[in-house]
Amino acid sequence: MSPSTLSLETRLNAGEVVIGDGGFVFALEKRGYVKAGPWTPEATVTHPEAVRQLHREFLRAGSNVMQAFTFYASDDKLENRGQTLKITGAQINEAACDLAREVASEGDALVAGGVSQTPSYLSCKSETDVKAIFKKQLDVFMKKNVDFLIAEYFEHVEEAEWAVQVLKTSGKPVAASLAIGPEGDMHGVSPGECAVRLVKAGAQVVGVNCHFDPMTCVEAVKMMKAGVEKAGLKAHYMVQPLAFHTPDCNCQGFIDLPEFPFALEPRILTRWDMHKYAREAYKVGIRFIGGCCGFEPYHIRAVAEELATEKGKMPPGSDKHGMWGTALEMHTKPWVRARSRREYWEHLKPASGRPHCASLSTPEGWGVTKGHTDLLQHKEATTTQEMQHVLQMQKKGKSTA
Repeated sequence: MSPSTLSLETRLNAGEVVIGDGGFVFALEKRGYVKAGPWTPEATVTHPEAVRQLHREFLRAGSNVMQAFTFYASDDKLENRGQTLKITGAQINEAACDLAREVASEGDALVAGGVSQTPSYLSCKSETDVKAIFKKQLDVFMKKNVDFLIAEYFEHVEEAEWAVQVLKTSGKPVAASLAIGPEGDMHGVSPGECAVRLVKAGAQVVGVNCHFDPMTCVEAVKMMKAGVEKAGLKAHYMVQPLAFHTPDCNCQGFIDLPEFPFALEPRILTRWDMHKYAREAYKVGIRFIGGCCGFEPYHIRAVAEELATEKGKMPPGSDKHGMWGTALEMHTKPWVRARSRREYWEHLKPASGRPHCASLSTPEGWGVTKGHTDLLQHKEATTTQEMQHVLQMQKKGKSTA
């Protein structure tokens, strides 16, 4: 397996837009290949055809990065809270890299291997222990010769620093992406300071992913960029947000919403929202632009179409999509043909069709994070006593909301 010709750094240094892919865990959960709760990626081994097909759909939509489906593929996560898989982390990570490379070779795409936050860190294990977990995944990524590495979905900058320090020993480009918004990480470290710490740890690309909607994430990256520049450092910037509107979220993001994870559909962004997101991200200087949970291939296609002029080409999937609905001119109904223009879709205010539902929710806001006893993890299944405790906490939270 040889890496793609142009590296991530070469592309970004040249000012090229690099379009990421979407949210594999949510997309594959909806398709029946990932279990909500553990959110682990054993489908790379048990159902490789499903993972391969989703990669292909994102490639056709315009993705320049095939991110190996290694989210939550650390050994401690795979055996957390009673999960008993007969598949090792190494098997999952190797299969994920093979699938990503296979599809990347069908186009001009890079392959990224990624590590994510760990149950060990939440349980206050040592830096040595946590880094050893990242090293096991890195060993696979080096064996499979991925093009670059991503430390993504970290709620605490300290753990992300540890991940970057491990990944940079590879000599490959390292991107670091935190699951934070403008309020900063779960210990209150500002986005600007988080970015400075990640760059000093060795990341060439910094940014945010998940937990918040596109415009909130873009704002957080703007704060990161300002912090890095103020510190006299240099970096490239990335953003891979949710495809859900989250104006009512607190510091914890969409996980605190009562709709998480099974009733988020009314919040999904339209393809036209994605045009606005892509343009705003580009305007503030972000050049690695992708998506996370909720992003489907048509969302990424909208990003690629919005930035087609900057990219110098349209994505392959646009052969089945008229820009701003122009193909609706072929519709049989005249009132639908009248919608085949940008002016119509750009200014539409979509209705939810739910007259008895509120437009905003009240986040639960338990306020627990690393160091709190409620976040200590273990291999054993969640006990009845533990469930009684969390239900009492939930009841208490609702009564004080």
